[in-house]
Amino acid sequence: MKANNLVFRLACFLFVSVLVFVPLVLATDTATVTATVTVQNISVSVSPGTVTYGTLANNASADTNPAATQTATNNGNVAEDFFIKGVNTADWTLAGTAGSDQYVHKFCVATCGTPPTNYTALTINDSALATAVATSGTQTFDLEITTPNPSTVYTEQSPNITVTATTVN
Repeated sequence: MKANNLVFRLACFLFVSVLVFVPLVLATDTATVTATVTVQNISVSVSPGTVTYGTLANNASADTNPAATQTATNNGNVAEDFFIKGVNTADWTLAGTAGSDQYVHKFCVATCGTPPTNYTALTINDSALATAVATSGTQTFDLEITTPNPSTVYTEQSPNITVTATTVN
């Protein structure tokens, strides 16, 4: 029995010695996921961005073709849809046909100079100007105005146009 006890003690001593003096080895490895992100930038510019129709008679029309054709440019970093709209001026209402203090403003993206032309009447709401315009891509367009028939106001009006860019839907 003493021999068994001695063997047991020796076995315990060796086991504890192994635990204390032999370092525990754990294998590890790591890997990295490289990630990048860019925030989308929606941006549009219009050049030259100004139109001077001059002084016109009642129920008279003038257009920008070809002297002042406008160019909308996608300055963002994703494809964009462009929209266009007109405004009511201080004294005139934007309408589909000229009337008393009602003016017509139209835009055209193709076949703008030779009849039959493809001008579309602007409203105060967005209308599609171009779709899926690539980064740095452009859309040219012309404008045409028809003054009221008749106008009761004979001061300069500002029939501004707004071009808006959105992400492609």
